[in-house]
Amino acid sequence: MRQSLDADSAYADAALHGDGLAALQYRDSKGETTHDIHSNINGPKRLRIEKHGDTITMSVSGEGGKLQFAGGSVHVELKGSYYVGIGVCSHEKDLIETAAFSNVELATPHPDAAEPVLFSTLETVSISSTDRQIVSVVQDHIEAPNWTSDGKTLIYNGGGKLYRIPAAGGKPDLIDTGFAIRCNNDHGISPDGTQLVVSDQSQDPHQSIIYTLPISGGAPKRITDKFPSYWHGWSPDGKTLAFCGQRDGKFGIFTIPAAGGEETRLTTTDGLDDGPDYSPDGSHIYFNSDRTGLMQIWRMAPDGSGLEQITKDDANNWFAHISPNGKWMVYLTYDKSVKGHPPNKNVVLRLMSVADGKITILAKLFGGQGTINVPSWSPDSTHVAFVSYELLSPTRY
Repeated sequence: MRQSLDADSAYADAALHGDGLAALQYRDSKGETTHDIHSNINGPKRLRIEKHGDTITMSVSGEGGKLQFAGGSVHVELKGSYYVGIGVCSHEKDLIETAAFSNVELATPHPDAAEPVLFSTLETVSISSTDRQIVSVVQDHIEAPNWTSDGKTLIYNGGGKLYRIPAAGGKPDLIDTGFAIRCNNDHGISPDGTQLVVSDQSQDPHQSIIYTLPISGGAPKRITDKFPSYWHGWSPDGKTLAFCGQRDGKFGIFTIPAAGGEETRLTTTDGLDDGPDYSPDGSHIYFNSDRTGLMQIWRMAPDGSGLEQITKDDANNWFAHISPNGKWMVYLTYDKSVKGHPPNKNVVLRLMSVADGKITILAKLFGGQGTINVPSWSPDSTHVAFVSYELLSPTRY
C-alpha cells in the first residue's frame, strides 16, 4: 500500500524474504527511513495486510495454514487515493528474482458487529535500526517486560501472575510467586539478577504492597508496611528500592531498604510524582511529575535533592528508564490531551541521548498502560522490550 509511485513514498507492505523472514515494512511519511516489524513465524505460506483507518496490520499463516495476527501494528496515513499492489525485489541491484503469487484477493471487509478482542504483542526494538522483533503474540492482556541480566529471558505479568519467556521467542513458563497472585505491572529484577520484586494486591486490604522473592520463584517477603506502594527502581548497589506511594492522600516518590525497614519520602507536591528509576551509576533517580502542568521527566539525587527537569515539551511523558551503559533514556509519550497513563492509546516510545538531549523515535504504537512501566533494557543497552496492543475482530482470526 503506497501513497504514490515515488521512490520515497509513504507505504506499508507485508514482505516475505528469501530466508523465510516475514516482516511488516513501512515508511510512515514521505522521505523517512523504512522500518520493519519482524514476525516470529518463519516461512509462512500465506500473508495478509490490512488497513483500518491509519492502522495497518499483518497476518501470517501458522500451524495448519490458518492466518493469525502477526503482532504489532503501524500507523501510516495514506491520504485520498493510494496504490495497492504486489511486487518482487531482489535486494541486490545486479540480481533478478522471480516469485509466484496465488490466490491473490483484494477485498473490503464488511462491517463486523462482533466486539473487538484485545491482542497483546511482546516486542523488542533495536535502538540503532529501530526495527522491531516480535517475541510473542497472545489473545490476552500482558504487560511490562523486564530483561534478565544474562540477556536470554524476558519476564512479564499477565492475569496477576508473572511469566518468563526466551527473549528470542518460545513458550512462556509460569513463575511461582506463592500467595502473590494479583501482581500488577510494577515488578523488576535485582542488580545481581538473583531476586524479583513485585507489587501485589493479594492480601488484605487488597492494595498494592511490595514484596521480594527469589528470581526462580518462591515465598514472597513483605517489604513495605504501608500501602498502596508501587515499585519502580532498584539501586545499582542492590541496597535500596524506589517506589511510588500514596500517603495521606498524596502520591510521592519514596525509598526503602531492599531488606525491609523504614521508608523515606523524597518528594512532596500537590500533583503526581511517579515511576522512579535509578541511573546505572546510582547518582540520580529519574521520575515523571506533573508539577508544572503536563507530565514531564525529572531527576534528583538519591536523597531527593538537586531536582532537575529533563523534558520540557508539549506532551505527557512517562516512565523514564536509563540504559545500563548510561548513554540513553527511553520513555513513553502520550498526547497532551490524555490524562494519566491509560491503556489503548496512540503512544510513542522515545529515546533521548543523556549526553546532549537529542530525541529520536523508537516506535509509534497502540499502547500505554502496560507498555513500558518498568525497566526493560537489554543488558548490552542495544534493545528495549515493550508490549503493544491491538483491538481486532474475532471473526478474522
